[in-house]
Order: sequence, then C-alpha cells, then structure tokens
Amino acid sequence: MRDERTHRAGKPVSRARSGTIGRRYPRSGTEPVTARSPLRLRRLLAGLFLPLFLAGCALFAVWAADSGPDDSPGRGPLVLLAVVCGVLALTALLDLLVVLRRLRRERGIAR
Repeated sequence: MRDERTHRAGKPVSRARSGTIGRRYPRSGTEPVTARSPLRLRRLLAGLFLPLFLAGCALFAVWAADSGPDDSPGRGPLVLLAVVCGVLALTALLDLLVVLRRLRRERGIAR
C-alpha cells in the first residue's frame, strides 16, 4: 500500500537534514547528500543590496513627493519604483535574517 510517509513499497523516506515537515519528494540519487546553499555569498549579496534598495526607495519617494503635475517622469512611475525598491529591500532583509540564523545554527551557537 502506498503511504505519504513511505513513498513506494513501504520504504521510509529519510528525515535526516530535512526540516520539520520532512522531504516532499524522495531523493533521486543524483544530488549530493550534503548539498548546501552558499550562505556566505547570500549574506554578502543581501548585505550589499539591502542599503542600495533602501536608498533607492528613499530617493524615489522623495523625488515623487517633489514632482509636479507636468514633470516627467510623473508621480505614478516614481511611486511604483519606490514601492518596488521597498519590496526588494524587505526581501533582502528577510534573506539576510534567514542566512544569519542558518549560519549561527551551523556554527552551533544557540541563542
């Protein structure tokens, strides 16, 4: 009988290094068992782009606030750019927090 926890003929799926929910799909055998995300590169990129996106958000927001009705570009595109920069800054911040938590867990430093 096929079971969600066993996947195929009663063989249990390993939960090693799989998180709290378990693996969604069984391993195919072609990926490394110890494959890891390049956390230090992600930390560098998130740390670099977070202030850039924050500065872009502030710049476009101030520009939109100072633009007049006949200015080009208009207020709408500038507000849109400010919102996009804000969403990207939030994404970079969340990624930075996740990466820092994972690096702390790898090093064995518990909070």
